[in-house]
Amino acid sequence: MPDFNPSYGFGLEQLLQIAPPPQPEGFTAFWQSRYLSAMKLDPRQCLNPCGSFHPDYDCYDLRYRSTDDFEIGGWVLIPKHSTVRRGVIVGHGYGGREGPDFDLPIPGAAFLFPCFRGLSRSKCWPISDNPNYHVLHDIDKRDHYILGGCVEDLWLAVSALLRLFPETAGHLGYLGISFGGGIGALALPWERRIQRAHFNVPSFGNQPLRLQLPTWGSAKAVQDYQREHGNILATLQYYDAAVAAQHIQVPVHVAAALEDPMVTPPGQFSIFNALPREKKLFVLDKGHSDYPRQAAQKKALLSELQEFFSHL
Repeated sequence: MPDFNPSYGFGLEQLLQIAPPPQPEGFTAFWQSRYLSAMKLDPRQCLNPCGSFHPDYDCYDLRYRSTDDFEIGGWVLIPKHSTVRRGVIVGHGYGGREGPDFDLPIPGAAFLFPCFRGLSRSKCWPISDNPNYHVLHDIDKRDHYILGGCVEDLWLAVSALLRLFPETAGHLGYLGISFGGGIGALALPWERRIQRAHFNVPSFGNQPLRLQLPTWGSAKAVQDYQREHGNILATLQYYDAAVAAQHIQVPVHVAAALEDPMVTPPGQFSIFNALPREKKLFVLDKGHSDYPRQAAQKKALLSELQEFFSHL
């Protein structure tokens, strides 16, 4: 059990009132410039059969090239019993990914599961695959901080997916949990090829609060770095998922937790509250921990996601 209250004393009504922090000067130009540079690249995607059997999907190992000539690994699932009508990219949490998810309720979709740079199938020295060190990689250099590269990995995943399945253009979705949810919120404002998204307990929301509220995991590593080295908001203010969310123009479904010792609920709800367009909220009892209603809430959430993504 944490030695702090993982609800931080916030009830649902209070959480729904939390606003994002101010947008730093040049925020939009910073991200638009990176997106335009990424769009000039050929991802050179490559698929190979992964050798595993599933009754509903053909599974392939994936490689593609991202920015900085970074090779990204992952998986692709192609439905066996229906034509491909949609494309979905699925981002992982900070624990990485050991394989694709076969239970996502989006029929007729080809799924692409990238591993963000430095993690799982995209491990590469000198980037640590330990979340507590990965989150600090080049944190003192705004233009080279690791989260920016991970956002670019997502943009190039979209490019790879569209080259593999051009028929999915105009019918693309994104799902991201925790780390992947925060990366999605940073990526989507500038990525107009994605039509719908779901963020599950998304990270990197409201960086000033993230630095202040007691927590576990990668956020604590950032707090420890701040205490030792001083102000890192000079970098982190450009990687604030709640600030970015204000620019997202597509429908977004968010699952946010009332209690969470790893990703603070105020940060999660800051992202949801900042969304300016169509949005839907699913309230979880807890995030990043087991709890009595977990199975029932997961079932209800998957049902909502099936309806939400049926509009792709």
